[in-house]
Amino acid sequence: QVQLVESGGGLVQAGGSLRLSCAASGGTISSYGMGWFRQAPGKEREFVARISWGAGRLDYADSVKGRFTISRDNAKNTVYLQMNSLKTEDTAVYSCARTRTTYSTSSSPRSYDIWGQGTQVTVSS
Repeated sequence: QVQLVESGGGLVQAGGSLRLSCAASGGTISSYGMGWFRQAPGKEREFVARISWGAGRLDYADSVKGRFTISRDNAKNTVYLQMNSLKTEDTAVYSCARTRTTYSTSSSPRSYDIWGQGTQVTVSS
């Protein structure tokens, strides 16, 4: 069974940067779309970014467009989320996920069936 483990979260001041990693073990992610989602306290989980299996298609939520960059290294079975110009409203638990089917991509959480445990990102003012 594939497991996803996120890392790289932490406390950062507004305007700062963080780079999240999502490492897969027990299986491959190379043929699957991958996504990053976040959930702030009292709010529903929301889409942040997605990347197709070959990284040919990238997509971002409007709230992070121009500030966040998703990427992947299939040789390392890892997906990244570079977050720049962080804002206090970016504070949330960030989770990565793998799509249910190969060669697919989606912004809907329902399209993903394997999730990491999440990493906390806190942006202070």
